[in-house]
Amino acid sequence: MVSGRTVQAVLATHAHDDHVRRAPELADAVGAPVFLHPDDLPLWNLVHPDRGPDRYSADEQVLEVGGVSLQVLHTPGHAPGSVCLHSRELGVVFTGDTLFADGPGATGRSFSDFDVIVESIWDRLLTLSEHTVVHPGHGPSVTVGEVSPHLTEWMARSH
Repeated sequence: MVSGRTVQAVLATHAHDDHVRRAPELADAVGAPVFLHPDDLPLWNLVHPDRGPDRYSADEQVLEVGGVSLQVLHTPGHAPGSVCLHSRELGVVFTGDTLFADGPGATGRSFSDFDVIVESIWDRLLTLSEHTVVHPGHGPSVTVGEVSPHLTEWMARSH
């Protein structure tokens, strides 16, 4: 799948098993480190008790990948260490399970919190340009402008 490209890192948006189960194996196969936000270590350790991530991502950190800058945005709620990866120059944000086309990510899992995820979306994602394309970890893409009118509806669900 890499087709001769050099993989610089495996960037985990959070540590639920469906997102990191194969991360160490992939990292070993391509010779790249796994990055994870430290707040997700309890989740990571449930999946990989014998191996930690190689490096930690931090809020506002900028990673250079393939000539593109990706800014790490810490967006807890789906998981304590959930992060999104924003490229202003490409006009995209990779949201993992924080934000989908139809609303916030699931918060019925352990370590999840609906009020926190809505606050993260409000503070970290809806402040991006309305033209920013949201690429979630599952499902179709959408723009920030298309999801922002629904925030009050989501907030009402939490109360």
